[in-house]
Amino acid sequence: MLLRQQELDARVEFWSFGLQESDDSVVPVPFPDDFQWGVFLQGHVRRFDVFSAGHTHTALLAVRVWDSSPGAEAGDWEEQAETDFESVTGDVAVWGAGRSEDLIRLGRPGMWRVRVRCAGRTEVERETQSEGTAYGVERYAIDFWPKSD
Repeated sequence: MLLRQQELDARVEFWSFGLQESDDSVVPVPFPDDFQWGVFLQGHVRRFDVFSAGHTHTALLAVRVWDSSPGAEAGDWEEQAETDFESVTGDVAVWGAGRSEDLIRLGRPGMWRVRVRCAGRTEVERETQSEGTAYGVERYAIDFWPKSD
């Protein structure tokens, strides 16, 4: 069952943005430290990073929180991957060109499974090379659900 959903912007800088535990003091290596170039989805302790196809732009994030695995969904995605994520507060901050003011509200702390899917990669790469920036060209669907043991 879908518990909540929200849309946010991610201000991508240097081909990257990250999502991490809102309480920065419990993130051993905060974004963007240890960012790995070219890895679409890279998990870290209480954080995960996303490698974008565009240098500097604003990507759109559609975030959904589920009570269990949402299962596979059809779609025209250019990239997709999953990782584990731990939240100690139940709130997740989006980092790119600084920390976003909007938080992702998971509703509870704990271990989560996350699926990240992306479309618009080819277009945002072309647009950021020719125009310099773009808004909403690269789109992400990010699903969180409690991790079962």
